Amino acid sequence: MTGALGLRGKSVLALFGTCMLVLLLAGVAGWQAVESIRSHLGAAFTRNFTLLNRERILAPVARELALSLRLARSQSIQQWLKDENDPQKKAMALQEAESFRNDFDDKSFFLASALSYHYYFSDTKTPTNGEPRYSIKPDDPHDIWFFNSLKSDAPFNINVDPDPKLGLTKVWFNVLVRDGERKLGLCGTGLDLSDFLRDFIATSERGVTPMIVDVNGAIQAHPDNRHIAFNSGAGVDARGKSLFGLLEHKGDAARARAALDSAARHPGTTEPFFATLHGKKQLLAASYIPELKWHVLTAVDLDAAEVIDTSLPTWIALAVFLLVGMVMAGFVYAMNRLVLAPLLKLKQSAREMAAGNYALALPPARNDEIGELTAAFAAMAGKVRRHTEELEDTVRERTRELVQANRDMSVAHKKISDSISYASLIQRAILPDRELAAALGDNHFVLWRPRDVVGGDFYVYREVEGGCLIGVVDCAGHGVPGAFMTMLARAAVDKAVDEAGAHDPAAILTRTDEVVRSMLNARGGQRDIATIMDAGLVHVDFASRRATFAGAKISLYWSEGGESDESGEVNCAKGGRRSLGDRQRGDYANQTVDLLPARTFYLTTDGFLDQAGGDKGFGFGNARFIDMLRRHARRPLAEQGEAFASTLAAYQGDHAQRDDITVVCFRFN
Repeated sequence: MTGALGLRGKSVLALFGTCMLVLLLAGVAGWQAVESIRSHLGAAFTRNFTLLNRERILAPVARELALSLRLARSQSIQQWLKDENDPQKKAMALQEAESFRNDFDDKSFFLASALSYHYYFSDTKTPTNGEPRYSIKPDDPHDIWFFNSLKSDAPFNINVDPDPKLGLTKVWFNVLVRDGERKLGLCGTGLDLSDFLRDFIATSERGVTPMIVDVNGAIQAHPDNRHIAFNSGAGVDARGKSLFGLLEHKGDAARARAALDSAARHPGTTEPFFATLHGKKQLLAASYIPELKWHVLTAVDLDAAEVIDTSLPTWIALAVFLLVGMVMAGFVYAMNRLVLAPLLKLKQSAREMAAGNYALALPPARNDEIGELTAAFAAMAGKVRRHTEELEDTVRERTRELVQANRDMSVAHKKISDSISYASLIQRAILPDRELAAALGDNHFVLWRPRDVVGGDFYVYREVEGGCLIGVVDCAGHGVPGAFMTMLARAAVDKAVDEAGAHDPAAILTRTDEVVRSMLNARGGQRDIATIMDAGLVHVDFASRRATFAGAKISLYWSEGGESDESGEVNCAKGGRRSLGDRQRGDYANQTVDLLPARTFYLTTDGFLDQAGGDKGFGFGNARFIDMLRRHARRPLAEQGEAFASTLAAYQGDHAQRDDITVVCFRFN
C-alpha cells in the first residue's frame, strides 16, 4: 500500500514537473516569437531606411556629378587649359565656368591644370578674378588627390577632403578634363561636408547610424567625422578608416564584404546582416549607387531603436502564461484521479508479467475504458504465456537448422572460391606475359584488369618468321562465363593463325569467326546467350618496318608524341563494325601503318572506354582516351602504364568497375 502511494506521488510530481516544463517552454517560445518578430521588423526597417537614404542621396549628388561632367566636356574649358596664357580663351572659359557655378548646389567650382599646376576656385564669398588661388605641388601631401586622380583612368572620383589652402572641407567631385587621350586637368565642384552630413547622414532615429563607404569599404561619410577616410576617393590609403576597421570580428568583415559585393551586383537591393559595431551587435544593410560608386550603409541597434513596442507582447505573454497554468493545474488533477491511479495498478501487473509471473492480480473490473484495458491486459497475459512457450520450442529448432545451414554454406563457399582461384591461375597461364617480356622487354606494357577474379578479356602474342603477331580479344560476358569463352576464343584464334597465316590479320579474324560459329553450333539460329567477341590483331613485319592491322570493333591507336604534352598527334585505324560471332557476318580489312622508331601503338578493349566515373557517372570515352595518349606518348612505356592506371583510377573514383579492362601498348625502336 505504501509502495502504491509512493508510485502515485511520484507520478503526480512527474506530471506536475512536466506541466511546469511546458509552461517554461511556452514562455521561452513566446519570448523567442517576440524576438523573431522584432528581428523581422528590424530587418525590414533597416532595408527600407537604407533604400530611402539611397534615393535621398542619389538625386542631388548625381545632379552635381552630371553638371561636373558637362563642365569637363566644355570646349571653352578644354581650349583654355591647352593654352592657359591666352586671355581671350581664359575669359571664355571662366565665363562658362561661372554659368555652371550658379547651377551647382554649393555655388562653387574649381579648375586645376595638369600643364601649369594652377588651381582656380570660385564661390559666392570669393569669386574668381582670373588668377589661380594657389599652385599644386607634387611634394605637398595636401595635393596628392590631384596626382592620384590624374593617374587613374576613371573619368571621375568623389573624394571627401579638407583643403587647408582654401580652409574648406567638402565632398569634392573631381572630373577629368581630356583632349582625346591627353589629360588636361580636373574640374568640378564640392558639397560642404557639414551640410552634406546634416542633410543626408544625420538622423533623429535612436539607435540608427547611416554612413557612406566606397567600393573598398573606406568611409566617405559618417555622423562622427573622425571615422571619415579623407582623400580615399582619390586613391589615398584609408589608413584603417574603413567599415572593416569598425567591425570587431573577422567573421563580421567577411559578411560585410559579401554584402557589399552582393549590393554591387544587384543595385537597388539590399540584404541585412548582423555584425558587432562599436561594441554592440547591430543589424546592417548596404545598397549600391553605381553612378557614384558608393555604398549607402545603415547600422541599426535593435536594442536601442524603436522597431517594436515590447510592452504589449509582454502583457500578452503574461496573460497566456497564466491561462496555460490554470488549464494545466486542472488537467493534472483530472489525470491523477481518473487515469494515473488505475494505470499504476496495471503497471505493477506488467512488471510481474515481465518477471515471468503470469498469474496476475489485476485491478477490479470497471465499466469504462480503464476496465476494458484491464480485461484486454489479462487476455494478453494469457496469450503471451502460451506464445512464449511455443516460441522457445520453435527458436531452439530453428537455431539448430540455421547452424547446420551455415556450416553447409561455408563449405560450399570455400569450394567455389577455391575453384575460381584455380580458374584464375589457369586463365593467367594462357596469357603470353613471358613471351612479351622476352621479345619486347621495356618496349611494352599490359594493363589487364578483370572485373571479377576471372574475366572475358585476354591478349595474344606469337613470334613468326620475320615478325610477330600481337592482339587483344574481348569475349562477351565476364566472370566465370567470360573466362570459359576465353578458352574457346584462344583455341579459335590459334587455329585461325595456323590456317590463315600470321601475316594476314583480316583473314585470321574471318577464320576465327568461322571456327567460333562451328564450335558453338550457332549457324542460322537464334541464340539466347551472347557468344560474340571483339578482337584487334597487329602483324609486325621487321623487314619492311610495317604493321598490318585488322579489327572487329577494336581500333588501333598510335602516336609519336610532340614537343609538349598537348602537341602530339594521335592516329587511329578503325576496326570492323561487327563482332566475331555476331548474327550477321562482318567484313574485316587489313590496314597498314609504318613502324617508325618513336611510334607507340595501343590496343584496348571497351572496358577502359566504357568505365563509368566523374561527377555524372559518364563513360571514360574515346576523346578522353585519345587525350591521355597524347599527354603520355613520349614517356617510357613502363611510366605510361602507371599513368594510364592512375588516370583511370582518378576518373573512376567510387564507381564500381563496369567490365573487364585490357590495354596492350608496344613500340619497336
